Amino acid sequence: MGDDSEWMKLPIDQKCEHKVWKARLNGYEEALKLFQKIEDEKSPEWGKYLGLIKKFVTDSNAVAQLKGLEAALAFIENAHVAGKTTGEVVSGVVTKVFNQPKARAKELGMDICLMYIEIEKGEVVQDELLKGLDNKNPKIVVACIETLRKALSEFGSKIVTLKPVVKVLPKQFESREKAVRDESKLLAVEIYKWIRDALRPPLQNINSVQLKELEEEWVKLPPSPPKQTRFLRSQQDLKAKFEQQQAQGGEQSDGDEEEETAVAVDPYDLLEPVEILSKMPKDFYEKIEAKKWQERKEALEAVEALTKNPKLENGDYGDLVRALKKVVGKDANVMLVSMAAKCLAELASGLRKKFGTYAGQVVPTILEKFKEKKLQVVQSLQEAIDAIFLTTTLQNLSEDILGVMDNKNPSIKQQASLFLARSFRHCTQATLPKSVLKPFCAALVKQVNDSALEVRDAAFEALGTAMKVVGEKAVNPFLADLDKLKLDKIKECADKVELPGGKKGAAGGGLSAGDKKPAAKAPPAAEAPPKSSAPPKKSQTASVSKPSAGPAKKGKPASAAGGKTKKTSDSKEITEAEISPEACEELAAAVLPASCLQQLDSGNWKERLASMEEFQRAVETMDKAAMPCQALVRMLAKKPGWKETNFQVMQMKLHIVGLVAQRGQFSKTSASVVLDGLVDKIGDVKCGGNAKSALTAIGETCSLPWTAEQVVSLVFAQKNPKNQAETLNWLANAMKEFGFAGINVKGFINNVKTALGATNPAVRTAAITLLGVMYLYMGQPLRMFFEDEKPALLAQIDAEFEKMQGQSPPAPIRATKKATAEEDGDEGAEQDEDGGAGQDIMDLLPRTDIGDKITSDLVSKIEDKNWKIRKEGLDEAAAIISEAKFITANIGELPLALKGRLTDSNKILVQQTLSILQQLATAMGPGLKQHVKVLGFPVITVLGDSKVNLRTAAMATLQAWVEQTGMKDWLEGEDLSEELKRENPFLRQEVLGWLAEKLPTLRSVPGDLMLCVPQLFTCLEDRNADVRKKAQDALPAFMMHLGYDKMNKATGKLKPASKDQVVAMLEKARAVMPAKTAAPTKTGGKGSAEQSRAPSASRASEDFTDKPEAKKVRGGAAKKPPSPTEEAPPPSKEKECNGSKKPPVKGKAAAGGQQGAAGKKPATKGLKDDEDKSGPIFVLVPNAKEQRMKEEKQLKILKWNFITPRDEYVEQLKTQMAACFAKWLLDEMFHFDFQRQVKAIGVMIERLNTESEATISCLDLILKWITLRFFETNTTILMKVLEYLKLLFTMLNRENYHLTEYEANSFVPYLILKVGESKDVVRKDVRVILSMLCKVYPASKLFPFLMDGTKSKNSKQRAECLEELGCLIEGYGMNVCQPTPAKSLKEIAVHIGDRDTSVRNAALNTVVAVYNVCGEQVYKLIGNLSEKDMSMLEERIKRSAKKTPAAPVKQSTAEKTQREQPTNPNATFLRKPAQEDPGKLKIMYRTYRIQSRQNAHSDHPSIPKEFQLDLDMIEQDQRSVCELPDLVQHQLDELLEPVMIPEPKIRSISPHFDDLHSSTASTINFVISQVASGDIGTSIQALAQIDEVLRQEDKADVMSGHIDQLLIATIMQLRLINSTHLADDRVDKKDLIKLYSCIMGNMMSLFSMETLAREASIGVLKDLMHSLITLMLDSRVEDVEDGTQVIRSVNLLVIRVLEHSDQTNIFSALLVLLQDTLVSNAGSLKVSELVMKCLWRMIRFLPENINSLNLDRILLDVHNFMKVFPKEKLKQLKTDVPHRTLKTLCHTLCKLTGVKILDHLSMIENRNESELEAYLRRVVKHSGNLSGTKSDRGNEKSALGTDDRMSKAKVSDILSEIFKKIGSKENTKEGLTELYEYKQKYSDADLEPFLRNTSQFFQSYVERGLRVIESEREGKPRIQSSSVIPQHNVESSLSSSNEELKPAVYYERLKILRQRQGLENTTRALSSEDEPPQRPAISSLLSSKPSVASSTDMLHSKLSQLKESRELYQQEHNTRSGSPARAASPATANLDDLKKRLERIKSKRQ
Repeated sequence: MGDDSEWMKLPIDQKCEHKVWKARLNGYEEALKLFQKIEDEKSPEWGKYLGLIKKFVTDSNAVAQLKGLEAALAFIENAHVAGKTTGEVVSGVVTKVFNQPKARAKELGMDICLMYIEIEKGEVVQDELLKGLDNKNPKIVVACIETLRKALSEFGSKIVTLKPVVKVLPKQFESREKAVRDESKLLAVEIYKWIRDALRPPLQNINSVQLKELEEEWVKLPPSPPKQTRFLRSQQDLKAKFEQQQAQGGEQSDGDEEEETAVAVDPYDLLEPVEILSKMPKDFYEKIEAKKWQERKEALEAVEALTKNPKLENGDYGDLVRALKKVVGKDANVMLVSMAAKCLAELASGLRKKFGTYAGQVVPTILEKFKEKKLQVVQSLQEAIDAIFLTTTLQNLSEDILGVMDNKNPSIKQQASLFLARSFRHCTQATLPKSVLKPFCAALVKQVNDSALEVRDAAFEALGTAMKVVGEKAVNPFLADLDKLKLDKIKECADKVELPGGKKGAAGGGLSAGDKKPAAKAPPAAEAPPKSSAPPKKSQTASVSKPSAGPAKKGKPASAAGGKTKKTSDSKEITEAEISPEACEELAAAVLPASCLQQLDSGNWKERLASMEEFQRAVETMDKAAMPCQALVRMLAKKPGWKETNFQVMQMKLHIVGLVAQRGQFSKTSASVVLDGLVDKIGDVKCGGNAKSALTAIGETCSLPWTAEQVVSLVFAQKNPKNQAETLNWLANAMKEFGFAGINVKGFINNVKTALGATNPAVRTAAITLLGVMYLYMGQPLRMFFEDEKPALLAQIDAEFEKMQGQSPPAPIRATKKATAEEDGDEGAEQDEDGGAGQDIMDLLPRTDIGDKITSDLVSKIEDKNWKIRKEGLDEAAAIISEAKFITANIGELPLALKGRLTDSNKILVQQTLSILQQLATAMGPGLKQHVKVLGFPVITVLGDSKVNLRTAAMATLQAWVEQTGMKDWLEGEDLSEELKRENPFLRQEVLGWLAEKLPTLRSVPGDLMLCVPQLFTCLEDRNADVRKKAQDALPAFMMHLGYDKMNKATGKLKPASKDQVVAMLEKARAVMPAKTAAPTKTGGKGSAEQSRAPSASRASEDFTDKPEAKKVRGGAAKKPPSPTEEAPPPSKEKECNGSKKPPVKGKAAAGGQQGAAGKKPATKGLKDDEDKSGPIFVLVPNAKEQRMKEEKQLKILKWNFITPRDEYVEQLKTQMAACFAKWLLDEMFHFDFQRQVKAIGVMIERLNTESEATISCLDLILKWITLRFFETNTTILMKVLEYLKLLFTMLNRENYHLTEYEANSFVPYLILKVGESKDVVRKDVRVILSMLCKVYPASKLFPFLMDGTKSKNSKQRAECLEELGCLIEGYGMNVCQPTPAKSLKEIAVHIGDRDTSVRNAALNTVVAVYNVCGEQVYKLIGNLSEKDMSMLEERIKRSAKKTPAAPVKQSTAEKTQREQPTNPNATFLRKPAQEDPGKLKIMYRTYRIQSRQNAHSDHPSIPKEFQLDLDMIEQDQRSVCELPDLVQHQLDELLEPVMIPEPKIRSISPHFDDLHSSTASTINFVISQVASGDIGTSIQALAQIDEVLRQEDKADVMSGHIDQLLIATIMQLRLINSTHLADDRVDKKDLIKLYSCIMGNMMSLFSMETLAREASIGVLKDLMHSLITLMLDSRVEDVEDGTQVIRSVNLLVIRVLEHSDQTNIFSALLVLLQDTLVSNAGSLKVSELVMKCLWRMIRFLPENINSLNLDRILLDVHNFMKVFPKEKLKQLKTDVPHRTLKTLCHTLCKLTGVKILDHLSMIENRNESELEAYLRRVVKHSGNLSGTKSDRGNEKSALGTDDRMSKAKVSDILSEIFKKIGSKENTKEGLTELYEYKQKYSDADLEPFLRNTSQFFQSYVERGLRVIESEREGKPRIQSSSVIPQHNVESSLSSSNEELKPAVYYERLKILRQRQGLENTTRALSSEDEPPQRPAISSLLSSKPSVASSTDMLHSKLSQLKESRELYQQEHNTRSGSPARAASPATANLDDLKKRLERIKSKRQ
């Protein structure tokens, strides 16, 4: 029993691991109970058991194991972290549970596996179970199969992936164990339920008996598919739905489920691919060409046997397909044709998408072969073409099909139509867009009228199927010309059509709009039986729908919309038949006055005019619906009609035509009546305007495309040149007003050509103007129509095009009224990602079919063994393409021949082939798409070539192809991923770079892109760095389309080590992922056309149309400062300059006009150099510098770090500069001739001031370019560069610009290289530049660069760097030494022993400079030196000491004035604070020195020389005096007088403090910088000055804005004391205590003023609190005399900081500090404890401060804290106090704000993932359930009982805690404060029980403490900072309130003080009117002697003593009564002398 009792005491988790099984059993039982109890699934408790769960299930004791399994199941069910254990636990279950004899164990094991599946870990479970099938123990195998079956039965085939299960199933049927076979049979039956016949093919080869048994079982299964009965955690909505259905009988959604499950698994996916190419007979290709048909048959039979395999391995089937195609096309034996067709069908079925490459070659042959009449052959051909269709898209086959629709043979036409009908059934609205359907419908409409019945019927069937699929509304516009009978026939056919996928699919297809579900599901259902699985099929659907998404991306959406607009409007409005003249008269008579009609043809023109006026009035008042437009216009055309001779009548008539067109329902029939007359009058001088207006009105009603076509054909049928010219002018204007929507260019291009050839110049000019407008919309392809024109005319056209380049088409201001609705509805459907305006124009070009010229001889030449003959063949092919100019897609067998040449061993031929392919791209245009698979991907293979020139050519070819085809075809299928699988670094980096560029520009991509992701991940870890970089660049582009989640999921298949790396990269990519490019498509009707034109014409995407001449650099805005919307560039073009050009505004007009054409694109910039150079030289691109910084930081580009610049750095810089520099300047800067570079620098110098802002925006690039010049040997260019740098830094200083780290790092190291230049003149300039550099870059940051320079091998460089270091230390003090003075000086001191004399001297001089700053401490800092070096140093220091009095002072002052002192050497602000010029600095020093000299004492003789002021030098230096600022005007007399105690209304450092305000900032900056000085005296003096300002409330506001600066300096000083002074034995500890006292007093003053205290920022407060807490805990301070007083002062200061700082800031600071202290573990726990105590104090005052807090900010900090320390991690800390503190804070906030607290989480990203939100919700919910009288449990521990009804136990706990604090040394004050507050709150609280057992001393101490606090709180004089219980007699005589103190009070106090010192009481003392008198003035420290305390009760604080002694000293001087220490008169004389000298300086200045 002893042992039992031993383990019984153990915690649960230890019991579970105990070696005694009973202990484990007990542990499991308790764990089970615990797991069932824990409600929070994220509780940290779960984490304890993570590593134990596997042991639970694998316990060696069967009894314990059973209980362990139960506990494990409970854990998995309830714990959030359970998923982490899946692999090991399921593996344990399989190996250790499934073999157990107990059925219960096996059952629990299965439950565990199923539970893991439920918590989303199905894949891991399935993998482990499948591994278990290989186990030798049949029990385990049976259990694994049973578990799989159970999982499938419950979760369904969507959760359980069937492919791997089906793959191993046949093997289980072969098992020797009957149990395994039986269980496999049950599993097969279960699988069959879910996937039906898809299971048959994989099981075809099992034992026939077993198969028969299975068949029998399958037959018995119910026809309805099974349903998922158990759901994942993420499927709770489905679960609810399922339960609801169960309740209702479960019949409602059968159909949906059926459809979903029907396509869940494709049998094709379950099959293993078979490789057949190697198994083909070796003599196949010989036999297939044999003359005997039997041999050919044998060959085909052999292939047929191989192709019967349902799934084939991918490979190169090109030769086989060609051979079969030849048999189909040319073999005379129909049986062999049939066999070959079957082989093709099987190949297509086996390869699926991979066969798409060959589809384009085979389909034309099959279509042609349909002329065969034998049914057997036709059937085989139908099967073949149907199978091939499923491997490609209808769009790819469209040209081939349309090519045979006009064939003379009716069989071919019939079969083509039937093929279309069958193909349409597999389509949906998405995959059959109008752009594809339109040409087919046009061809089919022709066939409907064919003479052959079978052709007509086939056409009806095809059109009926199309109508069924896309709906009547979509097809009707194309059937406008058919009569009703034929339309009815088509509808009848449509009704008969049944789409694949069952009745529901058919119904869905028939819906006009395609309702969502059927539309989405019809294609998969259609493709499932014969076609690919879900993923391929989805991608196909997606990919086909993408092109249909419209030609707008690269094109003009308008033109696409226009074509269709025309059709739709036709169908709607051409319903008006012609009306007879009689009917017209009747209709007109009904609406027009009788007199009007009678006078229409009157012989008197006045009557006709009157008639017209009546006509007009009638039309204007007529109702639109009632207006008989045709009748009215026919009346107008009635004699005299358009032959009217009176121009007034004619004008009226034309005006009325326009009115009727505008106001009525005007049809094209009506338009036809008037157009002839309008065209006839368009050239008339008087009537032309009205004629044009009428034409425009007709254009609005009947569409511009139709009107334009009619008008142009009419006018060119005439001979009148005036009419022709005016018509063309009208058309040009109309195009601008209407846009280019649907204009049929081909319709009138010939007329334009006629006009160009006209003899009349006006007609030619009008034609050229029209072409210019068309060019705006069409771009460069328009020129192709006119390439055959005469050169002179072509030059004129080019000049017009040149004018238009860079302009955007104007926004349309008119639209075709009736088409607007259709346009809105259909525009989306017609948009094609790949197409565009350019593409449309290409379609219009006349193309030549060169198929006949590609003979077999030419192909054999290209494939010849002799390379010369191959070259001849290629030359011939190139000549054919070149001659044809524009060709159709039919190029015979050329693609395969060229493909072979891309892998030619002769690289010259490869290059030639690539150039032919580029030529082919231009010539073929969009038709190129069908050759992408055959020819495109082999081009990608060439990218892997080792030769750079070949890779470049291949990339150029690829880009040319993509321009024509778009990206969709390249991304579809597996081809691209196959290419990336090649382990070729060149290929990978080129392809990934190409994808990174292209993907961001696409709106959508095919789903097949996902196939490339595994290869992308592989490339991320490639051995080649370039590949890795390119892969990282491509990552955001992939993620933009695929989404983070998909890509993250794909990492699951990686190895763990790889996965971690890749996931990290994914996270980074997620941050920089570009947004999807929706914007380019929505620039409006105008912009998109412009964007999408052919690349040469349309690089820009301008958004502005009003000022084309002001455009510059790729479509930027005009030169005004760009708005954010104008600047947004496409994500893919980061390096291009998309922002606006922004020179100074005054240059706008001058530069604007000349930059119009030149700025559009670099290619045209060089046309006119003079014009170019007058424009701005820099382009201000917003945020471009930040982008470059970001790219370099992310290593997207090379980091600017090299020993000598390599070519890639130069090229990179050139690329970056291209976007921001004028092209001509860039050419000059990188010219090989140095004189051109000098010229470029000259221009930059000229423009430095006028283009300062742009210069700053390009500063990083300029500095980088200059670093390249540093590496050149030419002195001329070097001197020019240095000259420019001097001017540049002057400008930067003037602009208050501050160099960034990025700029400095890429420039300063290279500048320092030149400091070692052999030429003196260069070194001198570099030194000047370095001194100027300090004005725009912190000296402390320059210091490390110079330190690196001292390591150079060049001795001159070492010496110069050391000299510079000395100058920096002299000028800026020791703070510049980075990282620490000690480390820096040790490195400098090493050079004292250098071989080179100049280096030794420089090092010695630098160390002497340090000695001058910090005195003897230098020896400690430099470390150990050799005797020789030390003696040299000591000698040098002695020598320098002798020289110090005169010369060095002058020199150092001069140096200092030359280098202005930065306000803070460590500043990191981009714009530095305004700095004064040297003259101002002298005045600052002077003012400062005069103030401090008044208090100078013999105890402090060594004031560092940088603070000394040499008045002699200033007097002699006329130049400097002349530069003195106006500051000298101030009244210095009063400044010099000793400051007396004023009347209560006057108190000031200077009477004109406000006047001084302009320079106050710099003065304060200077003084604050001295607070952090390493010299204690300097620091004390600075603190004294600041304290004097702070103690006067009327002047203290000048410190506003400097609080953070002051606190930072104070913190630095505290750290310096802590790290250096305290450890230094040579430092007098009394001085240290004095310094501490000054700091504390200063801080107390500051934090007594709430307005100033609130300015302290979070970061600074955090550092301050940390420094103060560290000081409180520093035992070294306690050991020093009076150290305890300092610590008590700190305690008081901390409370003051907590009370008076901005409450939000201090809260945040404490939370961040607590987090840091807990994370670092560097300090003791005491630091974090004190921080928490501060937090408790803050929490205690929350009820009072809650309204002033920014709760959002505080909750964000709490959230961040909880992210770093989740609950479980927090509980793992050694103490639970942080957890309690956090809980207390949350509870208190909830209590005070209630449910509103949840509204303050706005600053937290991903709120749903925030642990804080969940916690707050629980607290709010919990507190809502509590009664009002209960106190919130979370707050009880620290809120000191906020409820009046606290229990006694609670009171006891709180008081115990308080007395514990009082009893502890550190927290005594806090404890007393808490006790006081507790007593205030609970006045009846009984403290007796707690004081009873304590000593009398402790009791009286507590009482005294409470009295002190009471007096503090009630406003009595505040306690001195160092005294806890003041008993000084001075206090008793003082006023107990803060009211103004009268002089009498000061006198009284002074009397007491003087009596204490034994002095006479004759003068007034100095104090402050506003500050309570107990605060000493810190300036007293400057003259203090060590004073002795006269009170024996308790020591007064040091501050008090120092102040008193200072007051005494000043009183003596004020009365000039003499003093034993020094005479008064010499001091006064000294002051008089100073006055006089300053007056002299002043008079000289005036």
